[in-house]
Amino acid sequence: MARSYLIVLAAIALSVAAAGSNAAERPPRNPFLADSSYPLGHGNSAQQDALGVPGPSVSSSSLAAGEIQYAPVGPAHFGAYVSSPYSDGRRVIWSNGLDRIVKVDFETFQVLATYWVPGARRWTEAEADTSIARFDASNSGLFAIWRAFRDASKLRDLSSVYTVLDVDNTYYIADKTGSITAYADADPTDPASPIVEKAVFRMPSEVTGLTVGMNMTFDGWLIVPTEHGYVIAISRDLKEHRVIRLRHSEGAEERATGSTGYGWVRNGVAIDENGGLYIASQAHMHKVVWTGDRLSTDAADGAWTAGYLNGWGHGTGATPSLMGFGDEDRFVVITDGEPLMNVVLFWRAAIPDDWEMLSGAPDRRIAGMLPADMGDSELKEIQSEQSVVVAGYGALVVNNVPRNVPWYLPSRAATLLISYLGSEPRYQPYGVQKFAWDPDSRSLRRAWVNRDVSSPSCVPIASYSSDRVYLIGARENRWTLEALEWLDGRSAFHSVIGGQRYNPLFSGTELDEAGRVHYGTPWGRVRLAPRAEAKSRTGERSP
Repeated sequence: MARSYLIVLAAIALSVAAAGSNAAERPPRNPFLADSSYPLGHGNSAQQDALGVPGPSVSSSSLAAGEIQYAPVGPAHFGAYVSSPYSDGRRVIWSNGLDRIVKVDFETFQVLATYWVPGARRWTEAEADTSIARFDASNSGLFAIWRAFRDASKLRDLSSVYTVLDVDNTYYIADKTGSITAYADADPTDPASPIVEKAVFRMPSEVTGLTVGMNMTFDGWLIVPTEHGYVIAISRDLKEHRVIRLRHSEGAEERATGSTGYGWVRNGVAIDENGGLYIASQAHMHKVVWTGDRLSTDAADGAWTAGYLNGWGHGTGATPSLMGFGDEDRFVVITDGEPLMNVVLFWRAAIPDDWEMLSGAPDRRIAGMLPADMGDSELKEIQSEQSVVVAGYGALVVNNVPRNVPWYLPSRAATLLISYLGSEPRYQPYGVQKFAWDPDSRSLRRAWVNRDVSSPSCVPIASYSSDRVYLIGARENRWTLEALEWLDGRSAFHSVIGGQRYNPLFSGTELDEAGRVHYGTPWGRVRLAPRAEAKSRTGERSP
């Protein structure tokens, strides 16, 4: 019998405290990041994709035009980062894409300043409108796939995905040439002043491979890994650096597939408050330690390396996420490289003395390992390019495997079906699944599965305050804002946003201090301000 959702009870002992997020310990705030809800990709140094700010509550099945704001800032603005307050209390939102860096006003969502990337092709709003209209006319079949391929081809020029906004509102961007550039306000007291280049760091000659992430330690050093297994710590003034290479990275240049995004290291780095840096390579999870002056892979300093399963050969598609703070059990969480990926928890610090190696696990450090089967015991393959969303002891993953792949489409091109064509019912994947650690039994359990919600390509975001997870989904070929209850997976609400202008295209879903939802699209950025939140900002009271 069909049901709107499937809740799988882990055990009676799996309490609300274990599955919910309100009562959980939260990651400490990094004092060197911008004092805001979202200063870097995945929200915080722990890379949880979970924030302390509340998300929206919506009663309407469709968002009104006034509740949807669109900034035509050009292609490939995957993330947007909220500044610390300026001296007058104002904030801005920094983001960057193929051809420009912008500052957008936090209140009005209007572009305040634009810095055009030297030498980059400048994309126009007319080109965006033409592309959007074509996908609105048809996003299914051979010709739509060909258009998606042509539109995606411009992303080959993307060189600056990884960014960090620090407490002084300096915006750091890593590019594929091996440089880190710091941008800032021409006038640090004026949020509308021009964007200027402040300093440039160039990778030392011995460091090879594209950069694949950026984060910041709790004493203010940028941490940047490369696809060949180098890890670089860089001071915020970009004048000093330290370098180390991960264990097992010898020959990483040859072991990379040669495809963009499939290097020996493919994803970013999570950082804890004690200098632990967590980086996944093709078949290993690594803890590197930042001592305050040097990087260490020495067990005497608390570093470790642990293997994980990698049957498909490309490693994990997830940036590591940290789970557990304060007196809680502490883990680092990824999905592994099995064709049917597992959600995997590794003990973050010392392995308990009485811990017995899990059956089927390749390393004793693994504390939990369960397949992300979306509640389908017959499922043979599922891989995701999304990080695991972590809040409290909960860990959530989404299905990014297209439902149907045309016979003529090469497997490597299937990503087009969930990105540019992701709202098309023939292609869109379904399924959101949450796992939860039970500290009493010291085991990872299945918490719930919702098989009726589709998250084709966005990175969801959880709200500790609302105890919900928000994502950009799709229904009847229209993009939607979806909210699920974190505790049991029930749909809290969904509201239609609109057509192909609002495609999330692998961007992160974000929440700001006013409870508004942000995400990137193929040609710009979207902010959703449901009416209740919009009224509260203008001093009106919600009914």
